Amino acid sequence: MVGDGYRTAGTPLRAAQDEAGVPPGVWKGRGLAAVGLTAGDVVSERQAELLLGEGRHSDADRIERERLAQGKSPVQARRATVLGRPIEHNRSPETDRAKERTPRLGFDLVFRPPPTAHVAWALGGEKARLVLELCQDIARDKTLAWFEDAVAEIRWGSGGKHRKPVRDGLIVAVFRHYESRAAESKPLLYDHAVVSIRARRPDDKGTWGNLSADSLMTHIVAADTLYLLYFMEAVSARLGWAWEPREVTPGRRPVMEIAGIDQRLIGWQSTRRQQIEDALPVLTAKYEEKHGHAPGERAAYALACQAADQTRPPKRTELLSLTELRKRWRTSAIRAYGADAVDRLAERARAAAAAVWTRVRSVVDIALAAVDVVAVVYVMRGAFKRHHLLAEARRHLSYVLRGRPHQVGLDDQIVQAVVDDYTRPLGRGLKMTADLRALYPRDTEDQAVLRPLTRNRSAPPYERARLAAGALAARVRAAQRAERLGPRSRPGAVAVPAASRSHPQPFRTGPKADRPLFLEPEFGIDVDVVEQTRRTFEAAAKLAAKLQDSARERGVVHSPRPQPAPATAPPPHTQQPGTQHTPDRTTGGVA
Repeated sequence: MVGDGYRTAGTPLRAAQDEAGVPPGVWKGRGLAAVGLTAGDVVSERQAELLLGEGRHSDADRIERERLAQGKSPVQARRATVLGRPIEHNRSPETDRAKERTPRLGFDLVFRPPPTAHVAWALGGEKARLVLELCQDIARDKTLAWFEDAVAEIRWGSGGKHRKPVRDGLIVAVFRHYESRAAESKPLLYDHAVVSIRARRPDDKGTWGNLSADSLMTHIVAADTLYLLYFMEAVSARLGWAWEPREVTPGRRPVMEIAGIDQRLIGWQSTRRQQIEDALPVLTAKYEEKHGHAPGERAAYALACQAADQTRPPKRTELLSLTELRKRWRTSAIRAYGADAVDRLAERARAAAAAVWTRVRSVVDIALAAVDVVAVVYVMRGAFKRHHLLAEARRHLSYVLRGRPHQVGLDDQIVQAVVDDYTRPLGRGLKMTADLRALYPRDTEDQAVLRPLTRNRSAPPYERARLAAGALAARVRAAQRAERLGPRSRPGAVAVPAASRSHPQPFRTGPKADRPLFLEPEFGIDVDVVEQTRRTFEAAAKLAAKLQDSARERGVVHSPRPQPAPATAPPPHTQQPGTQHTPDRTTGGVA
């Protein structure tokens, strides 16, 4: 609540926040009305202590006084302020041993934009700073609204067997921070959204219960990609900047950054990342020595978290306001890279955006998006669930649109196209896996195109996923091209089967978008895959030619017998109309 600073005993919360240079927290969420709060109200220390520390009503002191005045006992007065089950229940002797622990009363969700947004916010002008903070508010609030509408469930019963959507919404306390915990202060615009676990059940009584923790944690990645999508759109709409992918680690998934901002400033801002990368090789070597092999994706992530914990510096004791921090950051950046890199930051971002917008079309082909999503998720995970597809669909929209707005629900349309056309259930659970028979209905040899890509363990998983996505995208483009040129194709031509059985329609935002377009991916297509596709079309052409030759031979067999040559032969080296001159033959024929 006071940033990374310390608060001495007896110091009021608001005074400590002023000294630390952080704004006061605010309440968010549609569930605030049930506890007498309004979105945008300042979070007081007592409200946070009651709601997030004890699971009680935000105005519990007044309610307790009123119950005592009515003659209620102190236990009854306190029980009237408790939302759901009291936390003392978990400490009573009658409680099962498995529940003898302090209950979880909240979740801390951190909303942090990409590094170039921090750089522009810290080094840009005052207008850019305010606009970027507004974009942060918009993206965060929309993501929390999605949590309320599509994810948040309340559970009750033994083992949480009963689950339904919450009645009102969530209760969230948002606290904004301005700097990282590096030894030398660096800009880091991010929000802590502390979600209360208490929510009302969807019944007539309006009783209180606990949110389903696994539902929230399962959809964290999908929420992260949605937040980034909304943030990119807000920045592009208000500042006119565009976005481009940046490869941080070779072979790994790229991150989206503001186009035109000097990449050196990312290194200046991300000093904590360098500290983690310096400590990571030692931990990786110990892991390989213990297990005898290199760490996989999950193990590498766990080692990175361990390196972050080991290199975490202590909290700073020097507290500065945001104005003082911005002056210090600007001086540091100019000293490192010169005044030109800092002063022309917004100008270069606008110039780079103009170049990006000439290449980007605000159209999404759902058929191509579906095969891209299923290929990446299938290679990365093998078996997957719907929320994995949803997260990848939102990443796909980020890569394709580069900040242009998307239609609400387009990500769900892409996921539904994947589920309908390219997946099959796996076992009795909710998991599924890829089923590419829609693209390869008959050609078993063509189905083997993806096997070398998915089983090449020497390449990073995401690199293999992009190769597989490129192969499937080439197949879908061929199918779309064959459908467009089908009526004009020559007789006997073999058309590639349609890519989607649900026939999704492309999403168009521009008035002149009269045909589906697609932004070419940033990654290339494997040469072997292209060669395999070329051989497939050559085989189809040979088959068509063979069918034409057979038809011609049958026509010759069943045609009328040839007539004798006329008495007066034509002059040498001439040919009568309607006859065919063939060597070693003295009679003409019907072509």
